[in-house]
Amino acid sequence: MNTRFTKIKNHIFQKLEKELPNYLTYHSLEHTKYVLDKAIYIASKENVSKADMLLLKTAVLYHDIGYTKSHENHEAVGCEMARKELPDFNYSQKEINTICGMIMATKIPQQPKTLLEEIIADADLEYLGTKHFDTVSEFLYKEVKHFRPDLTRDEWNSIQILFMEKHQYHTKFCKRYKTYRKKKHMEVLKNNMDN
Repeated sequence: MNTRFTKIKNHIFQKLEKELPNYLTYHSLEHTKYVLDKAIYIASKENVSKADMLLLKTAVLYHDIGYTKSHENHEAVGCEMARKELPDFNYSQKEINTICGMIMATKIPQQPKTLLEEIIADADLEYLGTKHFDTVSEFLYKEVKHFRPDLTRDEWNSIQILFMEKHQYHTKFCKRYKTYRKKKHMEVLKNNMDN
């Protein structure tokens, strides 16, 4: 395994573990690990080169690191942190620009412009089209409730339905394998709203 990446991964994982607030039940170390796993998997299906894979994995590590400082504009904060730290790990300016492009591609509403940006965007929200949807959305509900204590379950379901109606996968792989299940989850949410 790439030792440069291993060093960064250890550094970021420690930082997330120590510095993320406890109320971030969704944007947690586990989330970053999950997105890393999914990004690698989607990238393998999209035939990404070894060099690009390294940049993608690095971007995933930094995509939510901004939450250690602020929940507002955390993507831009993550970019700043990447720009500051990555030269120490021998990343070029061009590589860092590519990484920052990927970090910013996870910002909602997602507007990825390159294949790598599409992969990280899809990996970040891959759970919408998986069997983990209920568990993960529960973590997100708990986190959002920290900022909005009066948020009801029905309001939350409405937010989710609206979000999922606007959301679309970008990579060929996710469009093909995740869209159907995501639609099923939306139907369940809508049925729950009607009852």
